[in-house]
Amino acid sequence: MAHRHVLEHVGRLHWWPAESPFEIVVGAILTQNTAWTRVEEAMTNLRAADLLDANRLADLPREELEDLIRPAGTFRIKAGYLGNVLDWLTGRYGGDVERALAGDTMEKRAELLAQNGVGRETADSILCYAGGHAIFVVDAYTRRILRRHGPLEGDEPYDTIREWFEARLPRDAGVLNEVHAQIVVIGKDWCRPRRPRCETCPLEFLFERTGRERPA
Repeated sequence: MAHRHVLEHVGRLHWWPAESPFEIVVGAILTQNTAWTRVEEAMTNLRAADLLDANRLADLPREELEDLIRPAGTFRIKAGYLGNVLDWLTGRYGGDVERALAGDTMEKRAELLAQNGVGRETADSILCYAGGHAIFVVDAYTRRILRRHGPLEGDEPYDTIREWFEARLPRDAGVLNEVHAQIVVIGKDWCRPRRPRCETCPLEFLFERTGRERPA
């Protein structure tokens, strides 16, 4: 399969870069429509202030939170989103992320999606990377690679793409994690929006298999 072929080129990636499940929850919200390098700046601010804890962060005045996460962009909106998730985590689970994410995958997904500011990609990132659930994360990289290589068109509904991958990969959180990490690397380093590096891309062989034209 393609993911084994990519694995030979890029090795194991061990995504998501975080020291705790709570860091992943925060990062998943901050990375919405933002480059990860900017999120890292905000996470560094929170770490330096010793605030990567649900209860401590929930007690922080909103203005201070906004200032700390400012590098991640749209900081007032994201502070509101974080506040919603923190209210859920602390109010219902005492700030215990592992307890909050334990249980049936789709039930936990519904809980997350009920929080204003948490969409499907954010919820699934939290479930997969912070909760160890076997669920596939669909992002802009996934859609771009599908649009260029198939077999889907890349513009299908989110859950259609998610279910397509889950039906063809082992229902194992580690495998789904690794495949998504591979997609992120391919999308960042080769399958770029402009001037893609198709000639050296680990997925270059798919053009011949699918008959699709290489992007200009």
